[in-house]
Amino acid sequence: MILKRLFQRQPPAERNCYEAIVAAARHPVLYAGCGVEDSLDGRFDMISLHSFLVLDRLKGSDPAFRQALVDELFRDMDRSLREMGVGDLSVGKKVRKMAEVFYGRVAAYDRALAGSEADLAAAIARNVFPGESETADSPGVRRLAAYVLDQRAHLAGQPPAAIVAGKISFREPSP
Repeated sequence: MILKRLFQRQPPAERNCYEAIVAAARHPVLYAGCGVEDSLDGRFDMISLHSFLVLDRLKGSDPAFRQALVDELFRDMDRSLREMGVGDLSVGKKVRKMAEVFYGRVAAYDRALAGSEADLAAAIARNVFPGESETADSPGVRRLAAYVLDQRAHLAGQPPAAIVAGKISFREPSP
């Protein structure tokens, strides 16, 4: 069963949705305007955040697609690590650690969105800017929290069936 899932050809919908997530996560405004570190960790944080937004939008609908989207994310992480030259023996451990980080962030953002914008800003400060002097009141953190809320509202206007079909769009962040 696991081998079948690893080697089966993915329908274009999951891949299209994931590619839209990656494109949104790489937008330069997030790095230059919000202060997200343009590094492997910073890019992973932005992919995780955008993936969370899509998973949040699809909550309660099509669990198979949600799982396929997460599987696509980790296949891409596996591919990326291998392209960077990480050895086969280490890839599994690194992907497992990334999965722990991803699911921790998903839980933190989910709890934060159940609260206030300040809760979201605090979650972003802890997860996107760990160990830095950024706080929930920092301009970059506030700007990223506003961006997340804006994207969430934008995604709420898209029917789940369209997203599951791979037709998803993200709003351009304001400069």
